[in-house]
Amino acid sequence: MRAFAGFLILCIQIPLFIVVLFYLTIEWNNIQSLHKAIQRQVHIQHVSLSQNSYMYDENGIVFSEMHDGEKRKYLPIEHIPQTVVDIFLTTEDRHFYQHHGFDIGGIIRAFTINLKSQSIEQGGSTITQQLARNLFLTHEKSYKRKINELLYAYQLEKQFSKKKILELYLNSIYFGHGIYGIDTASHYYFQKDVHELTLGEMSFLCAIPNNPSFYDPLSVEPNTKSRQQFILKKLAQAKKIDRAVYEKAMGEPITLNIEKNMDLYPDYTTYVYEELKELIADQEGFTKQIDEAVPEEKRRLQFKLKQRVQEVLRSGVHIYTGLSRPLQEKGTSVLKQALPMQDVNGAIVVLNHQTHQISAIIGGKNYKKLDFHRAYQAVRQPGSAIKPLLVYVPYINEYGATENSLVDAGPFCLNGYCPQNASGRHYGMTTLKTAFKYSYNTPAVRLLNQVGVEKGFQYMEPFQFQHIVPKDHNLTAAVGGFTYGVTPLELTNAYTVFSNNGKYTSSRAILKVTDAKGKILYKWQEPTVQVWKSTTNTTMRKLLAEVINSGTAKKIRGSQGYAGGKTGTTNDYKDLWFIGMKDRYTVGVWIGSDKPKSNQRLAEESPHLFVWKRLTEGNH
Repeated sequence: MRAFAGFLILCIQIPLFIVVLFYLTIEWNNIQSLHKAIQRQVHIQHVSLSQNSYMYDENGIVFSEMHDGEKRKYLPIEHIPQTVVDIFLTTEDRHFYQHHGFDIGGIIRAFTINLKSQSIEQGGSTITQQLARNLFLTHEKSYKRKINELLYAYQLEKQFSKKKILELYLNSIYFGHGIYGIDTASHYYFQKDVHELTLGEMSFLCAIPNNPSFYDPLSVEPNTKSRQQFILKKLAQAKKIDRAVYEKAMGEPITLNIEKNMDLYPDYTTYVYEELKELIADQEGFTKQIDEAVPEEKRRLQFKLKQRVQEVLRSGVHIYTGLSRPLQEKGTSVLKQALPMQDVNGAIVVLNHQTHQISAIIGGKNYKKLDFHRAYQAVRQPGSAIKPLLVYVPYINEYGATENSLVDAGPFCLNGYCPQNASGRHYGMTTLKTAFKYSYNTPAVRLLNQVGVEKGFQYMEPFQFQHIVPKDHNLTAAVGGFTYGVTPLELTNAYTVFSNNGKYTSSRAILKVTDAKGKILYKWQEPTVQVWKSTTNTTMRKLLAEVINSGTAKKIRGSQGYAGGKTGTTNDYKDLWFIGMKDRYTVGVWIGSDKPKSNQRLAEESPHLFVWKRLTEGNH
């Protein structure tokens, strides 16, 4: 009998040996290149699994999670319940701590079954082999893939401890619906941390990876339940749980609580992604290289930067922002209500000028993620909204003028350029206060001519307007005549200087970017620049307040506390602007059509003013 058994084992092993030898011979010429591929992909100290990245609002609460198709929250082995470990060791790899990557006995058993069925039904894979497949290979059923799997598994066992292999495995297994890793699955199916699950829930969850389609609890729950019962029996047989615990878990009702994808505020998240790219470029040297590169090299660097941003996001970073949910939600609602017409759109920027944070940014009514974002991508003529920065500040700062200083509002012509006031009338000598609050054009051009065009533009330099070009340096700029223009974000950002005593610090959405352990990876280091004198700033705040009190924005007067700002209207009412500030916030509103057209009737209703007023009510 013993001789017969030995003969039988030999009969089984010989075909196995022949098949393995055959495929090893085929693969022999590829072994060296395969070994090099393994060395490239399996790092000695680290194997990278893509992870979710998260955005947090001003209160540290998540409002968006990002992933590249593999939704995963990585969980160290120390935080994974031992019961979960026991489940997978018991059902997937009982000899995990004895083998060196592959289990010969398991391979022989699988080969025997496959030989009988004339197909590849069982793989006999260890946990290490499954990890190798998840990380580096496909799930193709072929002997060639199995051989590659063995080689990768052997390499993994050489480089990592059993503990680390288990950790990687439990974070890489697939649970269906784009969910990877045990903790991510726990949150998706039950909205609980994995350590909060009951034994029944754990075993139910751990049933899915064996075949995520066949054991999908959302479509074939009875299959999942059957596999769960199999798992519980295996745990009981291995004496990992006693009879009472087993029976309780078998009878426990399972109630799923599916987690919805967290991706709120598309306007804000779209902008944060853009700013993250800018932040990484700034701190990793891309910005300087791109600025100095020739066009072909510039394109290569921009592509490399895009890849770097994706790499950072896949690493599972935590992006802390200045988002104010109430302001973002209110801004979205107010803009939509103010613009029921189909062919008119708008943008809103809300900056906390005390903290230099972007509190809200609305890229258009009915904005969808990654659409054209009017708040930072729409480059439009600023009209008279540019006058405080380019004309009045330089004049007051250079000449010590006050709000009661006189200026000629009569006709002006120079080298064929003869601007007109919006009313078509001339006003003679008037005070700066009157000229400013009614937005007369001829005094603005006179003042810029007196200061000097180049001197006026020097005052604009700290604000870093990206679309102002050298040929804009002429007198038409005094009334907002530019080649391209400015974005709502740029102009609103510049206006924060009026609430900081003439000092300018660029406002940002991102406060910091950290890794999962809280280590700061990126953080803006924005300089503060004293752009003009504090006395100049005091005079300007008086002028800005008069615009609301009795000037072109008097429709919205009556706000509590300080309120000041400046309107801007371009030719044929193509653009309607109001940039204004209260004690805490500077808010910019732009309204117009994406394809510029006259909006005179809309201008008479002043939606830009009422959007600003409604948004700032109760927010000083």
